Amino acid sequence: MHSELLKTKLLKDFYEFYPDKFHSVTNGVTPRRFVQLSNPGLDALLTRVIGENWVTDMDKLKALENYADDAAFRDEWIAMKRQAKEKLAGLLKDKTGVMLDPHSLFDIQTKRIHEYKRQHLNLLHIVSLYNRIKHDSNFTPIPRAFIFGGKAAPGYYLAKLLIKLINSVAEVINKDPQVNGFIRVVFYPNFNVKNAQPIYPAADLSEQISLAGKEASGTGNMKFSMNGALTIGTLDGANVEIREAVGDENFFLFGMTEAEVDQLQSRGYVPANYYHENSHLKAAIDLIDSGLFSHGDGELFKPLTTRLLLKDPFMALADFQSYENCQDDVDSAYCDYDNWNKKSILNVARMAYFSSDRAIREYCDKIWKVSPLPVHL
Repeated sequence: MHSELLKTKLLKDFYEFYPDKFHSVTNGVTPRRFVQLSNPGLDALLTRVIGENWVTDMDKLKALENYADDAAFRDEWIAMKRQAKEKLAGLLKDKTGVMLDPHSLFDIQTKRIHEYKRQHLNLLHIVSLYNRIKHDSNFTPIPRAFIFGGKAAPGYYLAKLLIKLINSVAEVINKDPQVNGFIRVVFYPNFNVKNAQPIYPAADLSEQISLAGKEASGTGNMKFSMNGALTIGTLDGANVEIREAVGDENFFLFGMTEAEVDQLQSRGYVPANYYHENSHLKAAIDLIDSGLFSHGDGELFKPLTTRLLLKDPFMALADFQSYENCQDDVDSAYCDYDNWNKKSILNVARMAYFSSDRAIREYCDKIWKVSPLPVHL
């Protein structure tokens, strides 16, 4: 997708001069760090059932598909995942004081804090859930732990304010006994490569929710899926290829396509219309503006809500209803926990393409024109 954008828009004149110099290589992540080092439980399980060479030959993961319908293997998978969730819950308790139930769905969005990554879309859904639990006694979502992590650029005021809002929403929700049995929210401090290692193994759901056409590729989505998380995402960046690899039925898709984004922008996008027409969305934004999450200060988060209502450059309001509907599908799928874990196994089994080994081989073949050179030790 982004190669075509480069050819047709951003670098159109260069492409017309040098079409043979444009190549598309999807990046990848190393299983040595992001599975073997990060997730020793999964490493041990994979090595036992498919052999130790999987880490340098990811195609061997395909053999896991033979175990997806094996009830005994799924039990081992569940135990491995539960152990990873208990480890992360313990770390978060030590770092933040927030207690998470490892039996709840771990819904995780960890990445750079930026409007185009749309952490605010995730947060609007959480505030909507909070509001619905408070006002509808018949609404009982599955227990879920929402985990955020990431850093904002030093001068990016709105991104830093978004971090503040996430923590402020967490403070209110986690202290409310009417709500905290259903949902809890926590911000993982000092997110970096080393601190991320216990996060990927513990994820049940990976949030990859940028607006279609804005993400060049992404690698967090690969790290999560390689550790058995299911993805909720748009058709953006490597999400497109991950969905093709794991199967439509093992991916939670929502939101506009790139073409639909362009069409809406050309017609004239008026975000306030979505606010007025969607009662859940309106209630969530109004709740933020009420000062509930800012000790009565109704102005603190106005720069965020006003920008959403007047500009919303990454169309979070336009995608909100589709996102909320898709999250309802996640709830339904997680209720069938046995089938959820089958999907988790298949995600790992179909991740070979997203190894950095494959990406480097493509660079060697397409761009650098070099051959492997054995090193004799």
